[in-house]
Amino acid sequence: MHQHIKRSMRMQIAAVMLGVACATPVAAQTAQADNAAPAQPAPANAASAQPVPAFNVITPPSAPLTPEAAEIKKRLEQKFPGATIRNVAKSGYFGLYEAQLDDQVVYTDAKANQIIVGSIYDINTKQNLTEERTRKLNRIAWDALPLDLAIKKVKGNGQRKLVVFSDADCPFCAKLETELKTVDDVTIYTFLFPIDQLHPDAARKSKMIWCAPDRVKAWDDFFSTHKLPDNKGDCDTPLVATSALGKQLRVNATPTLVFVDGSIIPGALPKERLETELTNAEAEAKKLAAAKKG
Repeated sequence: MHQHIKRSMRMQIAAVMLGVACATPVAAQTAQADNAAPAQPAPANAASAQPVPAFNVITPPSAPLTPEAAEIKKRLEQKFPGATIRNVAKSGYFGLYEAQLDDQVVYTDAKANQIIVGSIYDINTKQNLTEERTRKLNRIAWDALPLDLAIKKVKGNGQRKLVVFSDADCPFCAKLETELKTVDDVTIYTFLFPIDQLHPDAARKSKMIWCAPDRVKAWDDFFSTHKLPDNKGDCDTPLVATSALGKQLRVNATPTLVFVDGSIIPGALPKERLETELTNAEAEAKKLAAAKKG
């Protein structure tokens, strides 16, 4: 039954992506952000020998369960053996409870006899409430990211922060790079994340870019002119480490964006959405920091 639900999730997510990009069985594992170009499906395999440090993926920890939520969690675990069930709580919608089945937010009744897989929208604001909730529950620990494994580009004062998992041959990554050209006052950390299954030459190109004397210029030049730096790509690279990092963070597509509050969005967001998410993430990160101190 667990596999049936997961197949249903994949079908729903894939339906969001169809019509604007290719959708493969792997691509269907990754949801599409509203108003975003789709992300290129993953996983990725690359080459290097640099280990990736372990860190806590989920922030914050699950809240204590009420007796009712604990019983629902127990029943869901019985009905979906092997699945990770967490964050069970009253949702505030239609008397339903919400729960995370692996990384997906689902809804169920008080007896866990029925389950709803899908999104709840606010009609007035057109906001996807389920997506917003999922992002909050799936936040990662930004401060634990190994940013030294990324290509660092500072624009303007560099005050805002953004991480991007990117594939050199991914067309949607190219689209994101175009959008980022007009975004200022941001530091962009790009983790090289070539998808060998779709782009067998992407790892080679990523190595050559990493081995260039000026990695930022090599990356920008490649997306502007498709010109690669003049080297063999035989220096030490972080590709194995960034691939392992992406898998640990459940990055299933490129581009995948990580904002400073730890929230993750797959897909090439347009500039307007990027600006909104950057601003919101900065404000949310300050709230999270203040809450930790309190």
